[in-house]
Amino acid sequence: MNNIAKNRWQVRVAAGIIFVLGFVSGILALNVYRAWARNSMTPGDRFEEMSQQLQLNEDQKTKVKQIFNDTREQLRALRQEAEPKVIDIRKQADDRLVQVLTPEQWKKFQVLRDDNRQRRPRRPRDN
Repeated sequence: MNNIAKNRWQVRVAAGIIFVLGFVSGILALNVYRAWARNSMTPGDRFEEMSQQLQLNEDQKTKVKQIFNDTREQLRALRQEAEPKVIDIRKQADDRLVQVLTPEQWKKFQVLRDDNRQRRPRRPRDN
């Protein structure tokens, strides 16, 4: 009889563990899905979601869209203005690195830098 009671408890514990693992994996899957869905939204979808969460009326939506558009244009102009300076600073850094690194190290550095740039998520440039 003692063996039967022990087996019942083992089955109950195993079922509890399976339940908890299923619950945790469900939560993780939901978080992964939400992150994926958030990243796959278009800017228009994100704006609509935000406007719903903020409960914006039509007048506010129009004004907020205009503010975002103006800001986007100002940032685009700033990036275009700053880009030549950024390129110059990077070239100066490369010139200094060439003086410090061996030719083999320089080649390896360039490969590592290019790999990092390719892995980094890039927003499409607005031109």
